[in-house]
Amino acid sequence: MEKLLSARGIVPVREDEVPDVCVVNTCSVTALADSKCRQHIRSLHRRYPQALLVVTGCYAQLKSQEVAELEGVDIVLGSEQKLDIATYVTQWLADHDAALTTSDGNAVGQIDVTPSPQIRRFSPSCERGDRTRYWLKVQDGCDYYCSYCTIPMARGRSRCGTIDSLVEQAQQVASEGGREIVLTGVNIGDYGKGTGEKFIDLLRALDEIEGIERYRISSIEPDLLSDEIIDFVAHSRAFMPHFHIPLQCGNDEVLRLMRRHYDRQLFADKVALCRQLMPHCFIGVDVMVGTRGETPEHFDDSRNFIASLDVQHLHVFPYSERPGTLALRIPYIVSQADKRERAAQMIALSDSKQRQFIERHLGTTRRVLVEQSHGSDMMHGFTDNYIRVNLERNDELVNRLVDVELGTTIHDDMSVDATLKKQ
Repeated sequence: MEKLLSARGIVPVREDEVPDVCVVNTCSVTALADSKCRQHIRSLHRRYPQALLVVTGCYAQLKSQEVAELEGVDIVLGSEQKLDIATYVTQWLADHDAALTTSDGNAVGQIDVTPSPQIRRFSPSCERGDRTRYWLKVQDGCDYYCSYCTIPMARGRSRCGTIDSLVEQAQQVASEGGREIVLTGVNIGDYGKGTGEKFIDLLRALDEIEGIERYRISSIEPDLLSDEIIDFVAHSRAFMPHFHIPLQCGNDEVLRLMRRHYDRQLFADKVALCRQLMPHCFIGVDVMVGTRGETPEHFDDSRNFIASLDVQHLHVFPYSERPGTLALRIPYIVSQADKRERAAQMIALSDSKQRQFIERHLGTTRRVLVEQSHGSDMMHGFTDNYIRVNLERNDELVNRLVDVELGTTIHDDMSVDATLKKQ
């Protein structure tokens, strides 16, 4: 969005400037996310009352009228309109007369939100921001409708870009000197809806692009992580031994209540195959605790199952009730205190697993892509299997792949001090 606005002459402010336009790109994955979005919108309006205030993203899609009625909001854009933001902003700045009125007579901003079932357009995006890695969106939307989730309502049906168009964007990254691309999407393994193409064929095409040394698959559902994909990553030129696979719960009864598309045996089989073909690979896992229907016995079973898996990191979050979801029909409710306790147990398990994984690699040599430094005396980067390393600052190393020797100290943030390997 910043890039699109800059092309129209609307550029980021410096620290000493007052903005003419504020853009809030919202999340709505939990009730807390909604609350934080409202707080941020109100804060921006208090600080910059004369600025045009634009709100977009998932919260704007799901609750557009609620967002529009927040004081100061001028434009509300849904998921399909997000990347047309420059047109909406320039038009508003030109005429200032697009205000709508609610039934109670209060003035609100312009609202343009396509109903979720009708969202069909795929909006391409490939950006770096201020980091070394690029993010290439290959897919958007979701057709899964898990019982706890509002993402299909917020992002619309599954859709994607064509292989040719995505290869073209990746080639542009290579021409700009980019070395690593992370493939992103809402349900990335569902790639091909609307194009008839296959995710594995996209991976093969991307792997052939000269100049891109590394790819990472951001997150892929276990039932869509085919054995063919795992084998391809294990033997590919540029795809890193790094997976992020959502589990959500390690108890089959809770998975059924969640309306997930697999059981825990399938998940365990996928982890085992990854480990068999890539013994050094890093596997991250999404875990939800305290969902409706998760009894203490279910949680203990889930924790024990996850403890048995050779995975390295758990992204843990407590269940949050979302309006309009089927999970609200499940009668058993977990208290907030129990959710916090279960989350703490899973986080402790995650820390233990990640530390054990890193300890196995201490003293070894691994290849690292050095990232842009942000003013500190240290530089950072990630190994192929996603261990974060710290290096003494040397700006000549930025965006270069170098061999490093991992030291013996693991910091609280799970990073490891490393030194350049002597040639």
